[in-house]
Amino acid sequence: MSNLYEGLTPKEVVEELDKYIVGQDAAKRSVAIALRNRWRRQQTPAELQEEIVPNNIIMIGPTGVGKTEIARRLSRLVDAPFIKVEASKFTEVGYVGRDVESMVRELMGNAVNQIRTQMMEDVQLQAEDIAREKLLDILLPNTQKNKKDVDPEKKERLERSRAKMMKQLINGDLDEREVEFRGEDIPTAATFEFFAPPGMDMAEFDIGEMLGNLLPGPGKKKRMKMKVHEAMNHFIDQESNRMVSKEKVVELARDAVENDGIIFIDEIDKIASVPSQGHVDVSRSGVQRDLLPIVEGSVVPTKYGAVDTSHILFIAAGAFHISKPSDLIPEMQGRFPIRVELQSLTQADFERILVEPENALTKQYQALFAADNCKLRFQRTAVAEIARYAALANEKMEDIGARRLHTIMNTLLDEYLFEMPSPHLSTLTVTAKLVNEKLSRVIESEDLARFIL
Repeated sequence: MSNLYEGLTPKEVVEELDKYIVGQDAAKRSVAIALRNRWRRQQTPAELQEEIVPNNIIMIGPTGVGKTEIARRLSRLVDAPFIKVEASKFTEVGYVGRDVESMVRELMGNAVNQIRTQMMEDVQLQAEDIAREKLLDILLPNTQKNKKDVDPEKKERLERSRAKMMKQLINGDLDEREVEFRGEDIPTAATFEFFAPPGMDMAEFDIGEMLGNLLPGPGKKKRMKMKVHEAMNHFIDQESNRMVSKEKVVELARDAVENDGIIFIDEIDKIASVPSQGHVDVSRSGVQRDLLPIVEGSVVPTKYGAVDTSHILFIAAGAFHISKPSDLIPEMQGRFPIRVELQSLTQADFERILVEPENALTKQYQALFAADNCKLRFQRTAVAEIARYAALANEKMEDIGARRLHTIMNTLLDEYLFEMPSPHLSTLTVTAKLVNEKLSRVIESEDLARFIL
């Protein structure tokens, strides 16, 4: 994974983020530098690499301004293992709740699935070839295969028949034919997780080890009957699993987590200690002290082996309405050296968000309408009105940033989404007048607005 960083300069990272996130240039700049620094670290002498720590970041800003999206898009950009956790869900050791190490275990689990999927895709074509040969042997067994004296004429005739049937297999002509074969009954590995008593790590057990001989193991056969296309998928999965080494998957996943992993800790302001509140919350400074070793760099046991967190990039975020970053314990502040403030979104920002990003809401709804053969258009004045109502709703109620646009758009188009597909609705042009007709009554009534928007 790490070689993907090489072609990405900080400016190019920002350009990629600009395709999906409007504004917030300071935050984009900070994460772009942090990402490039990971590649730069790998170019330094080996003895120095361990000394260079990640530039962990705290993003400060209200909800819905793009904090999570920046971190998520960053991980997708370099195909890095990523996980989002909420700090408020963790509790200090000794209390009921999630322990902080579970975030690393979950990240490792995600990485294993991610690497395994990639490796399965790499062997897909090879697995398909083997699967077809297996199916061909079932449909038209090679009776001459193990004979010492092979009749040349029979052999040639069989090869012609097999070639013809292989062509039919590839073209899908035999997909609905039913086949029966003996298959290995290998149970899928499953795990149980539970929260152990206070002070103990969360245990994980392999159900295969627990149940032992109660489940059919490798080598035990059973008769299977399915259609050719189903059997094809069965054999492809079987062969892919055989070709992908579990040990290699775990090795690559661990390397990806330790060098490329990104953990996004949301609501970190909820665990900041605020003396003015007049009471001590065990879910605050206690959680920070439990979290500190992981951010500083420690070895966390997982069912895939130990994972070193020293070079995982941590991006924390919070609104910090009541508290401020300096309310975090000093050691935690020191481990998040980069602070960046994200700005509240304005009406002008909403207008840009509606049309500019590659995943803009107007483009999403146009695609949804197209699925029911209806062409959806938005006039520029309509986009401006939608943005105005979103800004107004955020002003009158709680400011939830760009998330307000989802509610506004759904309220605006709800009637048409329900009516489609309809022969009377092949084109819909959203005008400023239509926006006002649909939204003015809702926004003017505070009670309606509170419940609907």
